Amino acid sequence: MSSVLRLPRRAFTKVWGTPRTEPWFNNVNHEQIGEVWFESPPDTPLLIKFLFTAESLSIQVHPDDEYARANHNCPGKTEMWHILRADQGAKIAIGPRRRITREELAAAAGKPEILDLLNWVEVRPGDTFFIPAGTIHALGGGLALCEIQQLSDVTYRLYDYGRDRELHIAQSLEVSRLEPGGERREPVAIESGRELLAECRYFRTEKHAVSGAGFCKPHHIGIVLEGEVQAGDELFRPGDAFAAGDQGSRIESRDALIVSVAARL
Repeated sequence: MSSVLRLPRRAFTKVWGTPRTEPWFNNVNHEQIGEVWFESPPDTPLLIKFLFTAESLSIQVHPDDEYARANHNCPGKTEMWHILRADQGAKIAIGPRRRITREELAAAAGKPEILDLLNWVEVRPGDTFFIPAGTIHALGGGLALCEIQQLSDVTYRLYDYGRDRELHIAQSLEVSRLEPGGERREPVAIESGRELLAECRYFRTEKHAVSGAGFCKPHHIGIVLEGEVQAGDELFRPGDAFAAGDQGSRIESRDALIVSVAARL
């Protein structure tokens, strides 16, 4: 791979999406954009997205590797969220409020009552949340965030606010964790300008404040959140992503904020 590769991206409209995608996506047609996906480099088993919400997403859960491979011939889905924008009072749901039984979950699935079982957390820009496979979760409206996940798109819906979309209650009951889980991750200082946001068996994610010269490590993906970054011969702006090659890449900026992700192969 050359020293730096710009990652192509695709935008998807969603029933819960919003025209408010700036500055991370130039939504010239004012569409209800819900997700912007980046095409990962070869041999990188991760999917990186921006998500934009005007309404609540479904209450959902993702299977782990064992279940997903047995039933879908693909990996499971462990993920993390880094909040970029949050309207006042915006919330996410992450796991149940208390340990619940499989029978309680079955009785509430598909009904508004499931909302009362969940741990709803008010969020603010800069928050990071780690969501292991099997954790019941949801996004509320009024959010923009960066999601980093395993390269999988298997989602089981438990409740969808009356929208005309399929629910997957039987599968959800098989894979859902019944105890409180997932967590807000506090950043851990690594060195000046660098913080560890989340780390697991699938990925490691850091946040870098770049003022002057910096360096993107070999085979890391950089996602620009704020400012402009010069990497190789290209200029990257908020909402752009790039992959550093075998030797890494020198980066420069007057004042930028990037998230740096490495896959754990």
